[in-house]
Amino acid sequence: MRSPDTPPEVLAFGEAMTMFVAEHQGELSDVEHFQRRIAGADTNVAIGLARLGRRVGWLSRVGNDGFGRYIRRTLEAEGLDCRYLINDPEHPTGLVFKERAADGADPHVEYFRRGSAASHLSPDDAAAVDFGALRHLHATGIPPALSPGCRELSWHMLDKAREAGASISFDPNLRPSLWDSDAEMATTLNAMAAKSDWVLPGLAEGQRLTGLSSHQDIADFYLERGAKAVIIKLGPEGSYYRGVIGGREQSLMVPGLPAAEVVDTVGAGDGFAVGVISALLDGRSPREALHRGNLIGAEAVQVRGDMEGLPHRARLEQLEALIDTPTDR
Repeated sequence: MRSPDTPPEVLAFGEAMTMFVAEHQGELSDVEHFQRRIAGADTNVAIGLARLGRRVGWLSRVGNDGFGRYIRRTLEAEGLDCRYLINDPEHPTGLVFKERAADGADPHVEYFRRGSAASHLSPDDAAAVDFGALRHLHATGIPPALSPGCRELSWHMLDKAREAGASISFDPNLRPSLWDSDAEMATTLNAMAAKSDWVLPGLAEGQRLTGLSSHQDIADFYLERGAKAVIIKLGPEGSYYRGVIGGREQSLMVPGLPAAEVVDTVGAGDGFAVGVISALLDGRSPREALHRGNLIGAEAVQVRGDMEGLPHRARLEQLEALIDTPTDR
């Protein structure tokens, strides 16, 4: 049994926000009642990996307010190590309001995050991180979009994790409205992806970042710049892998899995990332990793909420037992 003092083996960083989800369908201007939850692509993946048994740390800032205390309490209840979560007495916790969409449509979301505590992150906030104990770092394109300080932190985290020999996953998670231009977004995120081992863009994201149309060309773009493997989300069609298997470069495609009912599409990509990263950390083959990513992604969209559908290890084992996992053996 690990001591509470044991540093996390997996680390994620970014912004967690308190989210208010409309209880009924309709425009936000007409909604009177909301349910309180947490939101953040980076925390979704961190929670998903923690539910599957990984010791996961979370690095961020929250305001010294009720929303920040709620986030800390929720993340700790999910098993995250919050030793690197800083209370900021000068800036508030970010908020997000989310409509309740019908028939699986993408819900409208409104953010109130400008000047938030997390947007004031900097490399100084990582001073206490034990990178020597780190096995894996998960990064996304959201922190570098928040502020210059957050961008510096992102570079710092990637460099320190690489120096320590930890593996790195990078999901672009595009937020174009937070960037000054598409060109700045593409240049920055492509360079960060090149420092990563596993790059996980959606097809549309890859097209926007590289200017290329096919998933094969997008994968080659990142492999040529230093990534070890590129895993591309193709929506209901499944996912595509290109990288090194057994010492030689290979590519493969794994078809998607149907969802019995699409309730909430937000968080599907994060569920896919949880599946892929957890499987690769478990020593599974790329084919098995893509299958698990498709499986958890399909599971995530059947539940209302960004991370509520992410399975614990026992549930994942049940799902994998019900659906044959393809292998390379």
